Amino acid sequence: MSGYTLTYFPIRGRAEPIRLLLADQGATWKEDEVALQDWFSGKSDQKNKAVFGQLPKFQHGDFALYQSNSILRYLGRVHGISGSNNQESALIDMVNDGVEDVRLKYSRFVFTEFETGKEKYLKDLPNQLSPFEKILSNNSNGTKFVVGDKISYADYNLLDLLQVHLDLDPKVLAAFPLLSAYTGRLASRPKLSQYLKSEQRNKRPITPKHK
Repeated sequence: MSGYTLTYFPIRGRAEPIRLLLADQGATWKEDEVALQDWFSGKSDQKNKAVFGQLPKFQHGDFALYQSNSILRYLGRVHGISGSNNQESALIDMVNDGVEDVRLKYSRFVFTEFETGKEKYLKDLPNQLSPFEKILSNNSNGTKFVVGDKISYADYNLLDLLQVHLDLDPKVLAAFPLLSAYTGRLASRPKLSQYLKSEQRNKRPITPKHK
């Protein structure tokens, strides 16, 4: 599928789950990078155009969409990975909302407590990850995806969240065998693996602070 443009900063950040989804689904897209200094200095006109004054922005032909989770849900529907029925769709939404809760805590930590609060953050992290381990265990004993027999947009969001934390501390999943296996299983999917090893992925820092 063509006609996709992703506008974001030259970091992984909130755009990375979108990239994971697109890469794994075999989609091609154009990256429209906005320099952070231009964004904060007002030199970029993207900030005034953004509906909520935020990026990422996703363009599909003439259709423009903001808010990272809305973009994920949209692409989930476009690519048929939003659940096979209403109950699966609701559970996928639930998991994605759970990922968002942890991502917000991670963002606060990185931007306000990265130098002083790492030990405290990592100590509490198992409490944040245990619900996802349980969710996996309830679906084919953790051998497939978060919901059903097919990957969903929430899987890409969760995978990115887990990879970000593994970068923070490689031992964060030691107490979560299902999540650990899940991360490896998804990362080994052929198209996703190719993207994860690509220069375009690895040249981008996770955030401006956490590289």
